Amino acid sequence: MTSNAPPPPVGRVSNVRSEPAAEQNVDVVLGVDPGLTRCGVAIVGGGVTPELRHAAVIRTPSDIPLEQRLLALDEALRDVIARHAPTVMAIERILFNANARTAMATAQAAGVALLAAARAGLPAQLWSPTAVKLAVAGHGGAAKDAVARMVAAQLGLAAPPRPADAADAAAVALCHLASAGAPQAAGTATWDEVIDSRGLVVRGGTGGTSR
Repeated sequence: MTSNAPPPPVGRVSNVRSEPAAEQNVDVVLGVDPGLTRCGVAIVGGGVTPELRHAAVIRTPSDIPLEQRLLALDEALRDVIARHAPTVMAIERILFNANARTAMATAQAAGVALLAAARAGLPAQLWSPTAVKLAVAGHGGAAKDAVARMVAAQLGLAAPPRPADAADAAAVALCHLASAGAPQAAGTATWDEVIDSRGLVVRGGTGGTSR
């Protein structure tokens, strides 16, 4: 009998770390560090102590057509959502990149992530790189390795998730949980609002240079 099942997605998920889901009525955040060549994803459960439930990097080969790479990324994100049932998606927002091609690829990947969230009925929040650094490391200009160390500390890990893109995605998820868990009384600002009000300047992001 001929199978009508679709072919497996082109995107490869590497260095996967998964933990069983905890039975808690808490937010489960899918953090996304968008990139077309490498897209970091992390599932972090909230609660008194944040819990890393899954961390991986979705890779798409550069030698296939762009539309196929975007499709592969979409299929891989849909699989992560189906397997881990997050309640919200948090995506690092691209602000500026001197390399136009890199910026375009990152923006395309972020668009795919937003589409995957909408299809799954998940609310999605974009966080600037400075907001992520401020929430996780306490400093909007923190170095990449400092952010990674704080990710490991907050998640109770012996070392940051690997590859680095997975650690970046976990940082985005932790940023969202920190904002969601902070008091939001009238007049209380979000991380991005605080950054804007202070006139802070974003210099770089949590991700790598080649996306």
